[in-house]
Amino acid sequence: MSNFTSATEFLLMEFSDIGELQIFYSFLLFLIYSAGLMGNLLIVIITTFDRRLHTPMYFFLRNLAMVDACYLSITVPQASVNSLVNNRIISVAGCAAQVFLVIFIAYVELTLLTVMARDRYVAICHPLHYPVIMSPRVCMQMILSCLLTGLLYAAFHTGYTFRLSFCHSNVVHQFFCDIPSLLRISCSDTSANKLSLIASELIVGAGCYGFITASYVRIFSTVLKFPVKEDQKKAFSTCIPHISVVSLFVISASYVYFHPPSDSESLKDIIISVFYTVIPPFLNPIIYSLRNKQIKDAMGTLMKSTISLRNRP
Repeated sequence: MSNFTSATEFLLMEFSDIGELQIFYSFLLFLIYSAGLMGNLLIVIITTFDRRLHTPMYFFLRNLAMVDACYLSITVPQASVNSLVNNRIISVAGCAAQVFLVIFIAYVELTLLTVMARDRYVAICHPLHYPVIMSPRVCMQMILSCLLTGLLYAAFHTGYTFRLSFCHSNVVHQFFCDIPSLLRISCSDTSANKLSLIASELIVGAGCYGFITASYVRIFSTVLKFPVKEDQKKAFSTCIPHISVVSLFVISASYVYFHPPSDSESLKDIIISVFYTVIPPFLNPIIYSLRNKQIKDAMGTLMKSTISLRNRP
């Protein structure tokens, strides 16, 4: 097969070989995307305009919602539309941009979840020092650190991947461009790329997950000492879904990046990829905010204000 290094396009995988199932999967993903996007944008609006929610916790929630909205928008709309119009083509530049954005947003997502675990740990375990430790300046520095290191992380892996030659095929066995699928179709020596992926996954992924887990172990040990059972129940109802979604995100992403894929597992790889690119940003608004009483109260206030403005003569 001819060398695709100088080609201008790749071909993405379809959701299904059966036309009806392909349409069904496309609409299902697009419905999940629409619901997730509206939920995240609603959180951004509420936490921005309600001054009662201008605290570190909701500052991080607002940033997480913006990151989740971007994360959903990188892959799902294009994949759904392409499936409906039967267009699998993506340019090399578009593929590189998608790889960069997916890695960047996934990195920011994970590090931001780590920062949020730190915020909850300080709030519950060291409440008297909370205003000092989590000051507005410190919170902003944390967000900027996530963004800047994410840019460097994504730029390194994207550049390191697209220095390779692609001559085995131009078919990317995924519904979006990702590094494991691109390494599969490269005819260059990819051992250094695979080693860098494993090292970065262990340092960033396992490091962040370990920090989050350690934070929640300390949180749970503190919560169990609460004299009021209702306070314990409230804390557990927030923390357990958080650690569950983080686990889903890290485990599914680690499987895709660690497991050597084969052609026979293309559909399986696509399904697992959905669990770290679509499901977490869809569930985060429900887990972190829409179950929160202050968010619900702020939402009710916003709706009443909107209705009263519409009813004015």
